[in-house]
Amino acid sequence: MGAKLKISVAHVEAGIRQEPKDMPEEINRVVTDHVSSYLFCPTKQAVDNLAKENILNGVYFVGDVMYDLFLMMEHKFSYEVFEELGLEENDFVLVTLHRDFNVDLPEKLERILNEIRKVNRVKKVVFPIHPRTRKRIREFGLESYLDGLVILEPVDYLNLMGLLKRCWKVVTDSGGLQKEAYFAGKRAVVVMPGTGWRELVDTGWNVLAGEA
Repeated sequence: MGAKLKISVAHVEAGIRQEPKDMPEEINRVVTDHVSSYLFCPTKQAVDNLAKENILNGVYFVGDVMYDLFLMMEHKFSYEVFEELGLEENDFVLVTLHRDFNVDLPEKLERILNEIRKVNRVKKVVFPIHPRTRKRIREFGLESYLDGLVILEPVDYLNLMGLLKRCWKVVTDSGGLQKEAYFAGKRAVVVMPGTGWRELVDTGWNVLAGEA
């Protein structure tokens, strides 16, 4: 809308690219990059991605605002949920799952839940479950795969970061949490065919599960 009204648009977190290309946020970020006057990139890879699309003007490498937020709020992270569940530090795996390509197909969702169940045999799984994922699990009759897992309603940012700081590892399809896991010093398995944060995979910190 800003571009149509001839108002300069600034895009924070510009230049991120990932698969699948039909993800709504991927479509939106590509379009936004091409109509923005100011492109604030969180990584050098993002700057390079823009250059490949011949976007060179108004590009600034500014660092990651999510990291700024993490550092600013770290002293306020809440361990209330961690304590209420009686969890032990570094003794559980934090799982989040919500992407349509993971949860909307019964066979795909069942395979993922089966792998999560295997993880739970080794380390306790704590699973704040997204409403979409819960709905699909019920719809597809997959409730038995949740047996033995610690299932939670979605938690707020401060409690989620508290769980993250105290967990052992992370399994997620969240674009943000895979990055926040790195900020917290936790390795993550990313259940996606691609990631906008290639640096975390290329350095071997996170593992890209691809098509589960």
